[in-house]
Amino acid sequence: MTEPATPEIRTSAKAVILHEGQVLLMRANWDDQECYFLPGGGQHPGESLGDAVRREVDEETGLTITVERLLWLREYIGANHDRPVLEAKTHRIEAIFLCTPTSDPHQLGGHAQDDAQTGLEWVPLGKVPDLNLLPHAIRQPIADLAETRPAPDSYLGDVA
Repeated sequence: MTEPATPEIRTSAKAVILHEGQVLLMRANWDDQECYFLPGGGQHPGESLGDAVRREVDEETGLTITVERLLWLREYIGANHDRPVLEAKTHRIEAIFLCTPTSDPHQLGGHAQDDAQTGLEWVPLGKVPDLNLLPHAIRQPIADLAETRPAPDSYLGDVA
């Protein structure tokens, strides 16, 4: 009997970049759908999560940023969601940071964009819940950043 494959855990850092009541999102065509993602990506061995998010944002957007604080920690264990067989080996941990741009927020254009990326867009926080922003579980928490309220729990758990 063959043992089930052990998932490799992939860590990444994502950025919620806020400027004048808007958040910067990556437009993408992924899995046959038009959608949005937060800028960011995989952490390299020996790289801090803060350095990873700064590098990834520069690569994908051309912006330099200041990392303000950790907002949320998200897990995604593929076997627990929509495509358990296809994603049985998928296990991601994402640190999602609140960031502010330190370079001109209107000069966008990364030098190493993701293959699925089709553009960048500043979106008013109030419009985020209506977007196909993936994962869906972060739409309302991002929109809530427009209001002054106590910080929600930082650990989002295993969510799709």
